[in-house]
Amino acid sequence: MERVTRTVNVHEAKTHLSRLLEAVEAGEDVVIARAGKPVARLVPAGTRREPRVPGSWRGRVVIADDFDETPESVLAAFRGEGDA
Repeated sequence: MERVTRTVNVHEAKTHLSRLLEAVEAGEDVVIARAGKPVARLVPAGTRREPRVPGSWRGRVVIADDFDETPESVLAAFRGEGDA
């Protein structure tokens, strides 16, 4: 079954929010647009497109021991000191 996508403008979304929520509960996709440009999507609460796999990035990200140490030259630049 193909999901139906409805695009509505902000005014219509404010005016008919209850109806749009019913449509989402019924399985419809609702996109809210401003001046024809999509801004937000209404989705059922608690649903995810893909199940989250805890620890899936384990071993793929390395944080250096000195990650929170800022070189003095960078600090001086933020203070407006040194060459610009």
